[in-house]
Order: sequence, then C-alpha cells, then structure tokens
Amino acid sequence: MKIAVIPARGGSKRIPGKNIKLFHGKPIIAYSIEAAIASACFDKVIVSTDDEDIADVALAYGAEVPFVRPADIADDHATTMEVIQHAIQWCESQQLPVDLLCCIYATAPFVLPSDLSAGLAVLSDDDIDYAFSATSFGFPIQRAIALRENGTVQMLQPEHLNTRSQDLEGAYHDAGQFYWGRVSAFKLGKPFFSASAKAVLLPRKRVQDIDNQEDWELAEALYAVMNHS
Repeated sequence: MKIAVIPARGGSKRIPGKNIKLFHGKPIIAYSIEAAIASACFDKVIVSTDDEDIADVALAYGAEVPFVRPADIADDHATTMEVIQHAIQWCESQQLPVDLLCCIYATAPFVLPSDLSAGLAVLSDDDIDYAFSATSFGFPIQRAIALRENGTVQMLQPEHLNTRSQDLEGAYHDAGQFYWGRVSAFKLGKPFFSASAKAVLLPRKRVQDIDNQEDWELAEALYAVMNHS
C-alpha cells in the first residue's frame, strides 16, 4: 500500500492559519491534496493535524483525517520525521500494510501530480530509500558572503574568489514539497539526504518556501504569473 501524509498542524505564528489560508481563491492545503489525488499514486491521502478547522477543510477536498495528531508532536519543535512515524504507527495499529509513503507539505501550491509520479518512479531502484523535490541555487554558493557584526563582509570560501563560474560545481537545495520513502527507512529515522536518496529536480520558478508573509506574497505573485502567461 502507498499513502500520502500531509502534515498540517494548527497554531502557525508567523502566518496565522497558514495551512488553510486562501491562496488564489482556495485553502493552500487544497493544492497538495488535489495533486496527491490526481497523481493516482496513493491508496490513501491522509492529513495529519491537531486542528478541527484544518480537518474540515481537508475532508472537503477529498483527504482522510482518520486520527488527531497528538499534542506532543504538534508544536513548534515537532519534526517531519516524528509526524511521519506517528502516521506509520497508526496504520500499523489498523493492520494497514503500508510499504511506501510520501510526505507532502501543506504549503506546496506548485507541486504537480507528475512530480509525485516521478518521485515514485525513483523508488523502483532497490538501493534508494528516499526521493525528494530539489532545485538548483541561482547563484554559485562558493561565492557566498557572511556579514560580520560590524557590517563588513567576508567570503565563506575565499579560495574561490577568482574561480570562473563555469568551473564551480553546481549546488542544489531541498525544494520543500515532498519526500517519498520506504516505510522501513522512515521507521529507522534514516536521514533524507544521503547516498541512498535521489532528487527529483524542479525548475526554480516552481519553488518558493513559505515561512513568512513576504514569502507568501512572493509565492502568490509567482503563481499568478505562471498561470496567466
């Protein structure tokens, strides 16, 4: 059995009600639920939440909310791995034989069904535990600078001051949309980023982390441009 788990706790401080805040006319969590359902990858699409309002929205868009997330993994310090492991434990308590799971973040309005299908295809390799969304940095990270307390700057890697951009190795980062994995790996708490993981690369124009109001406004503007061009 393959399931999707969408973590969506209540009590967001930086963006109140973030997981069900309207994003271009519908609750932002709806995009993740709809992409999961449209991908046809899953036997169940489960929203893990401690919040009744979030649960109602999730049910309205076709997800299941079969349990209430415990308070000890519904605060600011709860990790994604803990939420996934709790969902696996619940499935096992219900004699549901889950072997593959995909965690999809609730604030991922750019995720596509085809991205989720691509992640599932990666797991056909028996040596791979995880497949996750990633994208490239838009600027060489070897040229990053740090700000000192007095306002002056220093290069983090001064040895690359004069290295040509085309000679620098490309770098990538987690796109924060989804994490496919084998239940056996999740249960052991294996790290997402290792030699047993592969990245599903997304174009930078479809990646925007949403942690604060500025991020939200940027994501809305980007979505508008992409869908009205």
